[in-house]
Amino acid sequence: MTLSELSLSYRDSAALLRERLRLLRQELRNSQDPIRAQLLKRRIADLTPLYRDCREIAAYLEHYYDRRGDRRGSH
Repeated sequence: MTLSELSLSYRDSAALLRERLRLLRQELRNSQDPIRAQLLKRRIADLTPLYRDCREIAAYLEHYYDRRGDRRGSH
């Protein structure tokens, strides 16, 4: 698997997480049960950093060779 393919895999994972977060937030808005609302908030809090990490890793991998080239040129 190339870094470009791996980047796409992270992008796909980020898209799935983004959609799941959207659904959880929607469910939270509609929730009348305080216990369920607390569980939803916890799940959102757990998934949010994973979503952010997937996006950041995808961007890093997309430009990995560009960065390596810049580092080599600065030595």
